[in-house]
Amino acid sequence: MSEPLLQVNHLATEFTTEHGIARALDDISFHINKGETLGLVGESGCGKSVTALSIMRLLPKPIGNIVGGEVLFNDQDLTQLPADEMHNIRGNRIAMVFQEPMTALNPVYKIGRQLIETLVLHEPEMTSSEIHQTSVNMLKRVGIPDPENRMYEYPHQLSGGMRQRVMIAIALLCKPDILIADEPTTALDVTIQAQILQLLQEIQQENGMAIIFITHDLGVIAQLCDRVVVMYAGRIIEQADIYALFDAPSHPYTQGLLKAIPGIDKPAKTPLSTITGMVPSLFNLPSGCRFQNRCPYTENRCIDSSPELDQVKNDHWVRCYRHKELTGAKI
Repeated sequence: MSEPLLQVNHLATEFTTEHGIARALDDISFHINKGETLGLVGESGCGKSVTALSIMRLLPKPIGNIVGGEVLFNDQDLTQLPADEMHNIRGNRIAMVFQEPMTALNPVYKIGRQLIETLVLHEPEMTSSEIHQTSVNMLKRVGIPDPENRMYEYPHQLSGGMRQRVMIAIALLCKPDILIADEPTTALDVTIQAQILQLLQEIQQENGMAIIFITHDLGVIAQLCDRVVVMYAGRIIEQADIYALFDAPSHPYTQGLLKAIPGIDKPAKTPLSTITGMVPSLFNLPSGCRFQNRCPYTENRCIDSSPELDQVKNDHWVRCYRHKELTGAKI
């Protein structure tokens, strides 16, 4: 088996706030291979976006800091790279599509300028005419109608779906090895969402790039991803290939997420299943297992100590003392 394209090892990230230090990521480890799609899933606040920002070295300064672990890309630890070297990788070799395009796109600059800026920074050998034509071609590739004229429009003149396509176009201009997509379809209607997902899959097949797809939508995960990392309260609680996760979920939290998915086989007006309780505050995490205050299977050892990630099968890991009896349980 070839070496992973990106390897995250024991990553830890903290934020210094007026209420104290909050560890948003605690011992995060995963990898992604060339041409693969890895899903990061979990409730809001579990650390998905912080994981992406840590990889990209885009944490807000000075409050956000990587305090442990490593992020290996082409045998380089991105957490230790000088700022100028990281600048050459960011947007070029590793690109990111942010969750809300209206805050990611600069509202006072025309669309064309924002595409052209990317190529000027990372492709200095290109001529002005080549840069302009490449930008127009990429807008056309992501499904923007009349791309030549759209180059001279501002973000507020485009719909939400078109703005998201522009964000994808900017991210793909330099043909990155890895694309990090942070909930790129959350605010879009289902028709536009399906088009965006299809677009990502088509470009991935053409370029062989890897995708880290961040979402809380397990339906999107099932459609798009090869493997899945499930996060809870800053930790990975389960990771597996897509078939193992849906066929044999081994952590009570993963089982709870899958139970909450609406199904057409259920009678009309059947109440959706929910996970009782709330995600704990990072300033007041429970002792032992971080899910123990919401878990129906909690026992004394879950309260006294935190379980380690245990291997269920070849590429299936779970952080639960009782995973052997829960693996494949009816949900």
